[in-house]
Amino acid sequence: MKQLALGRRRFSIGLGAVALGGFGLARAQADTPLVLGQSAPFSGPSAQLGVQFHQGAQLYFEQWNAQGGSGRRTVELRTLDDGYEPDRCAANTRKFIADDVFSLFGYVGTPTSLAALPLLTQAKVPFFAPFTGAEALRQPLNKLVFHVRASYNDETAAIVNKLTYLGLSKIGVFYQNDAFGKAGLEGAVLALGAHQLKPVAQAIVERNSVDVDAAVRTLIAAKPEAIVQVGTYAASAAFVRAARKAGYGGTFYNLSFVGTQALMDELKADGAGVVVSQVMPSPYQSARPLTREFQDAIKKGGNKVQANYSSLEGYVAARVFAEGLRQAGARPTRESLVSALEGLGAHQMSGFQVAFGPANHAASRFVEMSMLTGDGRVRV
Repeated sequence: MKQLALGRRRFSIGLGAVALGGFGLARAQADTPLVLGQSAPFSGPSAQLGVQFHQGAQLYFEQWNAQGGSGRRTVELRTLDDGYEPDRCAANTRKFIADDVFSLFGYVGTPTSLAALPLLTQAKVPFFAPFTGAEALRQPLNKLVFHVRASYNDETAAIVNKLTYLGLSKIGVFYQNDAFGKAGLEGAVLALGAHQLKPVAQAIVERNSVDVDAAVRTLIAAKPEAIVQVGTYAASAAFVRAARKAGYGGTFYNLSFVGTQALMDELKADGAGVVVSQVMPSPYQSARPLTREFQDAIKKGGNKVQANYSSLEGYVAARVFAEGLRQAGARPTRESLVSALEGLGAHQMSGFQVAFGPANHAASRFVEMSMLTGDGRVRV
């Protein structure tokens, strides 16, 4: 399985927090928690993504708070449900801004994050670790936006490289008809183009819908050897089932945003052989230092959090944010947080490479392939 990662460099922290003009004040008062706002789907067909990411982040923040936080700075993570709908996310973001939250954290989805982007930019509120790999949130670089995960272009390049290595060239794309799906489609087209290929067919599903019959007919008619899926778990599972029922015998490749645990829960035995690209190390392989740390944290927290890729991503996001907060000073401001995050440099976080800098707000390009076994396991 293929892994893309940044080059190894020694942990380098310690740059002073430099004030950046134009940011909101939002000073943390002594002994009061720093409030973060998270708008995510906690209901509807994408709810598992929001719930799992939040659980992982909350796991870390609770243990961070129990140890005193940074100085006397603890973190309170407030949530609002957007159902994976942009209009609701925009309303949630306005509320967070009106409540003067210190930072926005862990938004889930491309269309929702894009709806929040102009609002947070105008209000000068940091936006940390959105659960999306869309280039529209990465380019051009926004001083306020920090990404922990690899991009969808990184994921689709890894998928196409794997498929062409296996000798497959007839590749179709099933994608969600919104900003997320189109970002994944663009990445797939770009990756295929690097191999002088094009999708043999494309088909869509609407956001928060499982009406996949037309898409199945379109793609099967083109006889692809593999289908790249750019959708959330309910639609992607529905597509796999319908395509196999219609006689399709090729392979399915999903981007990480599908939610691996959620996809397994939907497909059960029908998930055998379905591939998912991952932007986090396996949460199940205890040989990895980060996984051991995560599993130990779950045990210390009373085993209330399920170990899966989405909860691990939330945990990692919270840990990186806390490291930035630690460097932001005893009385952190939004501007000192941004400066501290940009000053983190590159380091190994329990074996997982992350890096930030003034011109780099994407901490990782890690990608590897995983496969569902059909019996509730994931093989890397």
